[in-house]
Amino acid sequence: MEDQIRRILSNLSLGELRYFDRIGSTNDEALKWAESGAGDGSLVFANEQTSGRGRMGRSWITPQDTALALSLILRPTQAELDYPSRTTGMLALALVDCLQALGLSPSIKWPNDVLVNGKKLAGILVESRWNGAVMDALVLGIGINVAPASIPPADQLLFPATSIEVELSRPISRVTLLGDLLTRFLAWRPNIDSSDFLQAWENLLAYRGELVKIKTSNGRGELGILVGLDRHGGLRLEDEHGRTVTVEFGDVHLRSAA
Repeated sequence: MEDQIRRILSNLSLGELRYFDRIGSTNDEALKWAESGAGDGSLVFANEQTSGRGRMGRSWITPQDTALALSLILRPTQAELDYPSRTTGMLALALVDCLQALGLSPSIKWPNDVLVNGKKLAGILVESRWNGAVMDALVLGIGINVAPASIPPADQLLFPATSIEVELSRPISRVTLLGDLLTRFLAWRPNIDSSDFLQAWENLLAYRGELVKIKTSNGRGELGILVGLDRHGGLRLEDEHGRTVTVEFGDVHLRSAA
C-alpha cells in the first residue's frame, strides 16, 4: 500500500510521506514532525491507528486494513491564518465531494463530522503548533470508516456510525479514495477565504433549520434553530427570542421541538 500511496503523491503538489503499518496517533506524529521542520503538505498515513484522538479527548481507533487514518501538515497561508476555524471545512468538503462521486448523499455535522444517512462516517481533528504568538503549522487529521470492520462496536458509540462500503453495499479501493480526497482538498484549499467556500459548507450542514442543542466542553449549552455559519466558521443559532447566537466550539445534539 505504501508504494501505491507514494505513486499518488508523486502526481500531487504535496510534501513528503511518513507511512506506518501501525501507530498510536497520526496527529501526534504529525505535530512532532512539524516541530522538526516538515514541509507544507507533508502527510502521515497509518494502516492501523491504536490511540487516535477525536475532539474533546475522545478516542478514534482504526483497525488494520479497514479505514483511512491520516494527518496532513500545513504551513498556513495568510488566508488560513485569517480563517483558522474554516480549515476543518476544507477536509470535510473534500470528503463530501468524494462521497457524492460514489453516489452517496453526505452531510456535515458541525464542527467536524461527516454523516451519511444520519450516521457518522468520518471525523476530523485540527490541531495547531505555535511559535510564540505565530501559528507555525496546522495538522489536519481525519479518520474515515471504509470497510464494515472499521465501525466500532455499538456499546462504544456515542453517535450511530457507518462506513462507505456498508452504505454502497460494495467494496472500494482505499488508495483510490485517498488520491481523490487529496486531489479535492488541494482544489478547495485556495478558496478557503471565499464566500463560495462558506456557502458550500453551510449548504451541507446537518440539521439546518432544526432545533439543536450545542453542548460545550465546560458543560454549558445553547438551544436554538440551526441557521448557518458565521464568516469564521462558527455556528449561528436563532434562540427562542429570535436573537442570533454564535457558537465557536461545541457538539451539536439534535433536539426534537416536540
